[in-house]
Amino acid sequence: MKNFDVAIIGGGPGGYVAAIRAAKSGLSVALVEGRDLGGTCLNRGCIPSKTLLKHAEVLNQINEAKNYGITVNDVSFSIEEMVNRKNKVINQLRGGIQGLLRQNKITFYQGFGTVEDDKSITVETDKGRAQLQAEHIILANGSQPFVPGIPGLDEIDYFTSDTIFDIEEVPNHLVIMGGGVIGLEIACVFNSLGTTVEIVEMADRILVSEDPEASEFLTKELVRKGIKIHTEAKVTGFSKQDQTLVEMEKNGEKLTLQTDYVLVSVGRVPNHTGIEELSVTFDGKFVQVDKNMKTSIDGIYAIGDLIGGYQLAHAASEEGIQAVSHILGSPTKKELAMPRCVYTFPEIASVGMTEEEAKKAGYSVKAKKVDLAANGKAIASGENSGFMKIIVDEKYGEILGVVMVGAHVTEMISQATSFIHLEGTVEEMESMIFPHPTVSEALFESAAAWLEKGIHYS
Repeated sequence: MKNFDVAIIGGGPGGYVAAIRAAKSGLSVALVEGRDLGGTCLNRGCIPSKTLLKHAEVLNQINEAKNYGITVNDVSFSIEEMVNRKNKVINQLRGGIQGLLRQNKITFYQGFGTVEDDKSITVETDKGRAQLQAEHIILANGSQPFVPGIPGLDEIDYFTSDTIFDIEEVPNHLVIMGGGVIGLEIACVFNSLGTTVEIVEMADRILVSEDPEASEFLTKELVRKGIKIHTEAKVTGFSKQDQTLVEMEKNGEKLTLQTDYVLVSVGRVPNHTGIEELSVTFDGKFVQVDKNMKTSIDGIYAIGDLIGGYQLAHAASEEGIQAVSHILGSPTKKELAMPRCVYTFPEIASVGMTEEEAKKAGYSVKAKKVDLAANGKAIASGENSGFMKIIVDEKYGEILGVVMVGAHVTEMISQATSFIHLEGTVEEMESMIFPHPTVSEALFESAAAWLEKGIHYS
């Protein structure tokens, strides 16, 4: 039996980041992964979706080239070559992680690990069984798509986010169950590839966890692009004839959609593989942890999708770092601002509180929104659809939240995150010099307008 200071179950963005941080801090580390290094994010989530979204963006630019005085004839694409490129991107990044593990002398076990309360781990590998013992364990098992037990689902051709990125043909028609982040991003990909896309969402709007104005704006943009969105609608069953039939109820009326394929994208559930007998305390389906990622068993931590919360790759990475920091005796003292990104067309990026959350927290809230319609860089780029919005505490002027909607705003949200992390004020934001012309200077405009000092906005 081999002994380690830290053993980590799961090699996704939470697990492998925690492993590297622990190794760089002088700890002996074992990393156990049953499937592919990089986890869902690299292999079946963030990276595949963003790769195909880039393909879709290029297609959109070509199709709109005439607006820039450029004529492009005979445009065609190959879904096979797109999927192949996606796989090359994944393999390159996965190889990079393998190199980092070797560089940091992390012992890697390819196999499924079963964890016991005494912090022993049994790993089933292709070469047999390995026994490990660790002083500390970090559970980073991740999650898997939730597939509801709807009548007829097992009789039809359907995808989940685990399988859609290996699709072999572009469907003429695709029905997406779920108007959350994953479903909307995939909707944008296939809409750009010429598929007729319909989204079925049970709530009264898409992106229910995000700012209502951002949700409303994105809805209008997607509908303008030809995507049909059914809100307050519930899928009740499926059947297979010449095509797949999707049965749903909306406003008390029964409707049927005909489609080639269905994407089930109604959420994810934590992966309990290997911890079924572990006596940690659960909060529903999620492992319960404290602010330092500690479970109810001393020396065992849990992070990422296994504990719920934001269920974002960068959240899992940060939680892994927090767990290692606590193991090293330097627990995180400050609650960190977590940026949230949606890579649709247009993108949505936000950080901090929504207006509703700020009001519920007892703040006297004043928000200011400025449109990108008059932004010079956005107009020059033909990408002036969107807005910037700041949510501010009127008493002290502290910035509580920021919402951005527009092209490439996911690349700008870190500036807003830094303001919230440092408890910056609207006055400080307005006093900064933003380069011109940039889309990000709309953030300055929103602060100036909030202070009633707006140059281009009142």
